[in-house]
Amino acid sequence: MSIPVHPRELTLSQQLVNLRSNPLSVGDGGIAGGELVWRFRASPSPVSRVYDLRLTYVEAEAPKIFVDEPDLTLLANGVRIPHLYSERPARLCLYLPEAYEWRSSMLLDRTMVPWAILWLWYFEDWLATGEWRGGGVHVSEGEPGVVGRHIRRALVAKRRTEAA
Repeated sequence: MSIPVHPRELTLSQQLVNLRSNPLSVGDGGIAGGELVWRFRASPSPVSRVYDLRLTYVEAEAPKIFVDEPDLTLLANGVRIPHLYSERPARLCLYLPEAYEWRSSMLLDRTMVPWAILWLWYFEDWLATGEWRGGGVHVSEGEPGVVGRHIRRALVAKRRTEAA
């Protein structure tokens, strides 16, 4: 019996079963037309507001998480919100796709869901302080070369640190 070199991609059904069973992602959804859609509510802290989130996923594509309610642009009073791919609807920027921080062999309920909740925590902190403390690099989807430069710089810095 050989060990697979690459982890197997998870099916939409496998993702759905795990979303249904994880207490972080309690919600409702299903699979139709080759797309998984999952709606759930989340609050980043006991004193935070509750957000209605929607996760969409098509195999071989990057998962997407949207905040359907409340309207984040209204909460931000017109100030441009960092780390969003779009403001209406609010699509969260959670990871660098080109850095393979998320892969289709990973469970959505153990990656995208907690990452979205953490993003909401940083969003609320940003509303209070005006400073984004969530780290990360964000560029628009149309600028892959910029993302690639950030990844290369991060890898070079990591190698230098490891060599020291």
